[in-house]
Amino acid sequence: MRTEAHREQVGWIVHTVLLAAILVVVTGIFVLLAEARVRGLAGNRGHGARIDICRAEIGWNGPIAKALKSYKWDMGKFPDTDEGLAALFQSKKEVDDERYKGPYLEGALEELKDPWGNAYEYRSPGEFNEEEYDLWSWGPNMEDDGEKEDSDDVKNWIEK
Repeated sequence: MRTEAHREQVGWIVHTVLLAAILVVVTGIFVLLAEARVRGLAGNRGHGARIDICRAEIGWNGPIAKALKSYKWDMGKFPDTDEGLAALFQSKKEVDDERYKGPYLEGALEELKDPWGNAYEYRSPGEFNEEEYDLWSWGPNMEDDGEKEDSDDVKNWIEK
C-alpha cells in the first residue's frame, strides 16, 4: 500500500513540475513577443513604430487627409497632381481665388516628410482612389515594392 501511495505522490509531483515548466516556457514566449512588438521588431523589420506613424499621418483621419478635405471643401476639388501637396501650404495672397482659405497645413512643404525623411507621394485624381487621391510613402527601403507580399510601402489604399 505504501508503495502505491508513493507512486501516486511521485506522479503528481512530476505532473506539477511539467505543468510549471510548460507555464514558464509559454510565459517566456509571450514576454519575448511583447518585447519585440514594443521595440518594433515584430513585423515591418524594425520599423514598426515609424510605419505606424506614417499610417497615422496619411490615413483618412490623419493631418494630411484633413487638410486635403478642407481644401476640397473650399475649392470644390482636391489639388491635382501638378499642384500637389504644395497647394496646402500657400498663403491666401499667393492664390488668386477668393474660395481659397489656406494655408491648410502649417510650416513649409519641405518640412512635410515621412518618418524616413522623404517627401510623401501624391496623385490626384488617384489611380487607386479614383474619386479622390492617392497618398503614399515608399517606406524604409525608399523603393516601390509594387504588390509584393512583404512590401513596406505605406499607402492610403488597399491593393486589389
